[in-house]
Amino acid sequence: MHNAQPWRFRYLQGSRTFHVRADFDRAMPHADPDTRALNIGCGAAVLNLRVAVFHAGWYPATRLLPDPADLALLATVRLTELGSGEHSLAPLYPAIHQRHTSRFPFEEREIPEAVQRALRDAAQLQGASLSFPTGWHLQEVLELFEEAEARNRTDEGSDEDLAAWTRIDAPDAPSADSAPDGIPGYAFGPRKRGGSAPMRDFAGTRPVEGRGATDFERSPHLALLSTPGDRPEDWLRAGQAMEHVLLLATLEGLSSSFATQALEWTDLRWPLRDPISGTGYTQMVLRIGYGPKGPATPRRPVPEVLDIQP
Repeated sequence: MHNAQPWRFRYLQGSRTFHVRADFDRAMPHADPDTRALNIGCGAAVLNLRVAVFHAGWYPATRLLPDPADLALLATVRLTELGSGEHSLAPLYPAIHQRHTSRFPFEEREIPEAVQRALRDAAQLQGASLSFPTGWHLQEVLELFEEAEARNRTDEGSDEDLAAWTRIDAPDAPSADSAPDGIPGYAFGPRKRGGSAPMRDFAGTRPVEGRGATDFERSPHLALLSTPGDRPEDWLRAGQAMEHVLLLATLEGLSSSFATQALEWTDLRWPLRDPISGTGYTQMVLRIGYGPKGPATPRRPVPEVLDIQP
């Protein structure tokens, strides 16, 4: 959430093992009191690590939540020379550097069924399911996000999150002088003319100099990512599935952004479930489509997130 980057990596050279740890100092107690979103973000980092390991010619033997006594240790990834399956992850590596969140309007253009099927398969490989709501279900999802955005505009805790994690006066591109985290003003995108877009408006009620308004797609392509359970391991799997979907979408020429507002309100998250099966827990809503690529946003320096030990 909010480009908080709540992860740390520790590499143990002797055993060729990465420890992926949660950085709870970057949690958001108001919007994410159970750290569900934090775990999803760390799960995405685990998937990127696995992709990089495959790209380097190794096999990532991965365990989630390996130590019940250490809640911050979310995963271990051991580099081995033996292994099988999931070698399809290696081609995703270039997309790690290419994918940036785009909060700009997308085209009124359908995503081919073959591409949707490939994205669903990617989510399933990581233990989650992906669905594309249409018709009345899509309309209901959009209404839930409009309600959540309206609540956030008058919610003191949401304002505090935005104040802590947005940089309205940031320069137009990452630089040595800019903050290494958060959402800079140049990445907010324009406001939606005559309403609210499905993704969060990071400006909130604050004016942003030079920011205009424009029309967005009338029927956005939203993808609901769900898991059978709603525990930390499910959240980590959801994060890996989300990142797999996003990287593959990038290689397919699609742009993407996140829609999380309704997930932060318990009474709004529940109705997002699949209306046919009535089961599963929605963990993330993605907006996917053909449109402008998003700008790069800051990243923390490597020494802050990577510790190498013998």
